[in-house]
Amino acid sequence: MTGTRDSVLFVHWHDLGRHLACYGAAGVVSPHLDALAADGVLLTDAHAAAPLCSPARGALFTGRYPHSTGLIGLAHHGFEYHDDVATLPAILSRAGWTTQLFGMQHESSDPARIGFDDWDVSDSRCDHVVARSQEWLADHGADGPFLLTAGFFETHRPYPADEYPPADLAGVTVPPFLPDARPVREDIAGLQASVTKADAAVGRLLQTVTDLGLDECTWIVFITDHGIAFPRAKSTLYEAGTGVACIIRPPTSRIVPAHRYDDLFSGVDLSPTILHALGLDVPEDMEGFSHADEMFGATPETADAVRSEVFTEKTFHDSFDPIRAVRTSTHRYIENYARRPALSLPLDILDSPSALALDGSQDLPRPERELYDLRVDPLERVNLAEDPAHADIRDDLAERLRAWRTDTGDELLDEATGTAIAAEFMRRHHAQLDTEAARQDNRSLPSRRPLGEQRELRTRD
Repeated sequence: MTGTRDSVLFVHWHDLGRHLACYGAAGVVSPHLDALAADGVLLTDAHAAAPLCSPARGALFTGRYPHSTGLIGLAHHGFEYHDDVATLPAILSRAGWTTQLFGMQHESSDPARIGFDDWDVSDSRCDHVVARSQEWLADHGADGPFLLTAGFFETHRPYPADEYPPADLAGVTVPPFLPDARPVREDIAGLQASVTKADAAVGRLLQTVTDLGLDECTWIVFITDHGIAFPRAKSTLYEAGTGVACIIRPPTSRIVPAHRYDDLFSGVDLSPTILHALGLDVPEDMEGFSHADEMFGATPETADAVRSEVFTEKTFHDSFDPIRAVRTSTHRYIENYARRPALSLPLDILDSPSALALDGSQDLPRPERELYDLRVDPLERVNLAEDPAHADIRDDLAERLRAWRTDTGDELLDEATGTAIAAEFMRRHHAQLDTEAARQDNRSLPSRRPLGEQRELRTRD
């Protein structure tokens, strides 16, 4: 694509998966993102590189897999980028873009390491983030190309009713991978209420872009990090854990017709795609691929697919839980490298009403290998890994996974080392529980705190 000096407004949410009306989530009120999808490019088969916050976000901002960036676990557990990792804001800053962050980031305990020229992480709730972003756009939007990143705390747990008045349970549709029980409906109602509030904030921000006349030269990029914070979604490598909402609206000057992009897309592809769309070189160490020509070219509907598969990984969440997977348009193959229960629930899901409504099958042993035919089993309930009739498919996907791990230098920790690392970061976690922030209702986990000072994030000097 030809070089431009377009700007980028990058909006990202927490723990949303594809729980939006434009992705078919019944009962969800998200009119502004639905309108953005109708006016831009709706990615229907986008996947996180990892099913938890820091590793997934690191992949979005670097174009590299978690085991390549160093973010194989959560930033508040002590994981950080390797020193040689270049981020999208740092690359754009060096190329002459002004880069600004407001609100949520979960890639480092020190926001200075992420590469923005300036940042405000004092409050990541959507109302604060949008108000600050609107002010910044009014003051600086016309000054030249920018990357403005608006990171929302929403739709992370908790969903307090005073902040997110819950939807009527009659209008709630429980995702089919969860039990349809009243506690789960109430839990989903809280999630949907936070979606509606955050969606309204996006609407205000997009209206500001229009009012300031920036539509013509600004890419709007919306994405979330991974699946919703419910059992069998977040922290798993199943569809509900890796599938993400992603909408990209090109500048109006590009005259790109609105359309659906149905090809596979990985979180590591986002930075290469943005850089290519801006006419900049994609660094050789990025492991993702640009989809810019295929998405935004003259005839995107006839373009060849960039990918035949996506790879996903998990190493640490609140425990050591090494898993790798490969997904094609028809199948998902998973390798579990440690003996664990079927669902290893992270702390923010473990105490949820939805987790308490499970039937106990989550504690059954997890198989070493899993294979699902997504054409007939989209909920991934029938494991075909040991079925001789599917051995050729299993072996082909296992070889693709092995080759990817070799090519990208993915070396797993042994059980003793990984378990010891997890025990140490959980010891530090329990030691910090005696703080004012931790004593607040539902805020004992650092990831549940929207204020930067409560997350012990460095503020701008």
